[in-house]
Amino acid sequence: MSVSRETAKRLETFVDLFSKWSKTFNLVAPSTKQQIWERHVLDSLQLRDIVTTPQHWIDLGSGGGFPGIITSIVLAEHGEGHVDLVESNNKKAAFLRMALLQTQGRGSVHTIRIEDAAEKIQAPDLISARALAELDLLLRFVEPWSKDNRNLRCLFHKGRDYQAEVDKARGRWDFDLIIHRSAVEEDSVILDISSLQRRG
Repeated sequence: MSVSRETAKRLETFVDLFSKWSKTFNLVAPSTKQQIWERHVLDSLQLRDIVTTPQHWIDLGSGGGFPGIITSIVLAEHGEGHVDLVESNNKKAAFLRMALLQTQGRGSVHTIRIEDAAEKIQAPDLISARALAELDLLLRFVEPWSKDNRNLRCLFHKGRDYQAEVDKARGRWDFDLIIHRSAVEEDSVILDISSLQRRG
């Protein structure tokens, strides 16, 4: 995936910072640390090809910064848009703040529980989450914002068992779904969900 020289520098700055912080505590699964560019950075960059204009994002459970920090770096190139990163872990939130500062990403960090975030962050255009929770729970997390914004769009990275999660969620929710096949990981997808409404 090609990016501008400025964005490439910001991504390199982030990866260097990520590598330093990862030595003291786990930001991602230890088994994937050596594949940070392919497994994490490029995987997160796929959202840029799905959403091509600057928007207001919320990234849930931002953890090691994927895809939230990567999205903030892409928005920095546009000079527009913003990412609200939600992370309840204080150490990870500190890392995310440092990452935004050093990369000049367009975002802010909220050290709060996801369940409390809707009271503090206004309804976004998009919500992202990666390696966070099963789809049914993710939809429960985003429901407070979807009530205020019928055009809300959610982008969730999922692995090979995504269809079982979709089928389960359909028992409780109505939603439109587009499935984007991952260009990075075989059998992985990005679920593009909109028009969310609880059944009954």
